[in-house]
Amino acid sequence: MKQKNLSGMSKILIMLAVTLLVAAAYTVFGLRFSNERLLHYQLEKRIPKLIVIALTAFSIGSASIVFQSVINNTIVTPCLLGMDALYTLVHTLVYFFAGAASVLVTNKQIAFSVDLAIMAVVGMVIYSYMFKKTGSNVLYVILIGTVLTSLFSSLQSTMTRMMDPNAYDTLLTTLVASFDNANTSLILFSAVVLFLVALFFCKDLRLLDALTLGKDKAVNLGIDYDRSIRRLLFAVTLYMTVATALVGPLAFLGLIIANLSRQLMQTYRHSLLISASVLFGMIVLLGGQFLVERIFSYNIPVSVFITTGGGIYFLYLLLVKRKPY
Repeated sequence: MKQKNLSGMSKILIMLAVTLLVAAAYTVFGLRFSNERLLHYQLEKRIPKLIVIALTAFSIGSASIVFQSVINNTIVTPCLLGMDALYTLVHTLVYFFAGAASVLVTNKQIAFSVDLAIMAVVGMVIYSYMFKKTGSNVLYVILIGTVLTSLFSSLQSTMTRMMDPNAYDTLLTTLVASFDNANTSLILFSAVVLFLVALFFCKDLRLLDALTLGKDKAVNLGIDYDRSIRRLLFAVTLYMTVATALVGPLAFLGLIIANLSRQLMQTYRHSLLISASVLFGMIVLLGGQFLVERIFSYNIPVSVFITTGGGIYFLYLLLVKRKPY
């Protein structure tokens, strides 16, 4: 067991070194060191993006691993169950009823808090009830998630058709995942929320290794299984909301980085799995953002690369990699 732990930590350290190199390369590539004013301007643009990418990778990487362990399946992530569509619907509801000029929209901190509160309550009710009624049966969960995604998308589409065109234009910019349009004013607020959530639910996170053994074994070990699952789902919802509020929906990112983490680490220790997932998230997002800026000149948002790659990877997992790690 000791050798496995050392091997796992070695992989994490190597990934950390690679991530730092990629982050440094993204930051310094193309900097105009000969022009002080231009250098200062470039760093002002890139450093906040780097921080947002780190927060997004932490949120989605952690939430995806936890979610897969809760549902006990490695091909299901929050986005496949409609959490991104739910956020889009909730965000549209605020614009639709409050208006684009409302303080609930113009004040970024208040808008973020409203999205977070509504998503936490609605997401907790829907997904906790769904898991309880289906017994976490993956086929039923995916089927219901598909139906919910269609329902949320249809409701959101209906409201946008009835919305004022100017309000719709403002709304649309917040629903397309892009680090160039990220709400940098929310960086500190988001970091505080993520820290508080991690601190509040750290006890339940430490129980994940035991929870994956199944309900009966976890209960025999003295764990309040249902309570822990509800709390972890609540944390997942908050993490996904923070990430989506910062940059917009990033479908399939969690699927990519969570499964790459499981393939690399080959362990059930969630401290290692979550760490690897977060680092993979940083590498994938930095690589995608580099393509957006340097190859496609900002004409294509990073979400296009994530969705395309994630869709192909999802088919691979379904057709080739059927057994859980």
